[in-house]
Amino acid sequence: MTRILLADDHKLLIDGLRSLLDKQPALEVVGVAKDGLEATELAMSLRPDVVLLDISMPRQNGIDAARNILRDLPGTKIVMLSMHADRKFIQEALRVGAHGYILKESAAEEVIQAVDAVRKGEFFFSLSVREQVLHDYVEWVRDGAESTPSPLSGREREVLQILAEGKSTKNAAEILHVSVKTIESHRKQIMDKLDLHSIAELTKYAIREGLTPLD
Repeated sequence: MTRILLADDHKLLIDGLRSLLDKQPALEVVGVAKDGLEATELAMSLRPDVVLLDISMPRQNGIDAARNILRDLPGTKIVMLSMHADRKFIQEALRVGAHGYILKESAAEEVIQAVDAVRKGEFFFSLSVREQVLHDYVEWVRDGAESTPSPLSGREREVLQILAEGKSTKNAAEILHVSVKTIESHRKQIMDKLDLHSIAELTKYAIREGLTPLD
């Protein structure tokens, strides 16, 4: 049974969501709060599995309530409710540890899916929120790629991948059509740049950087 706490200062929305959730045999609404402070207090005493939190509430907003709840109950999953797909609110919600962000206009259709997803450790966003998150992620990756380039050259990354995949120096030379001496030189440069001292350490680095699969 998944135990749920609802927090929103709009009674009609709360009543509608509660009615919807109560019809699900595997879900139980254990409490209802009308502001962030009450949501935090109830979460501490009821220890719900999932908290549905309105972003904008009196006394304490949903972002601060989520931060306080997750500080003491890190295993609780937070799904934020909002009227708008506001970038700042989405970013703040994710920063404090929320696993979901759904718009109130689609909450009736999405709340069951959201609860099911976050209980599994997954993330759930309304469509327009999902598009905003994806857009921001793409921008972050591009900016990050420009500001933090790999310490290795393209050829060094090729050599590292081949060696990390278990190939010998001779095999690497044949694959890249260079001499064994050139591969040995590249390997030394790679180790010096990364401050690594064995093939095992190079392999771990290659896996971590996504150059070679774990298996």
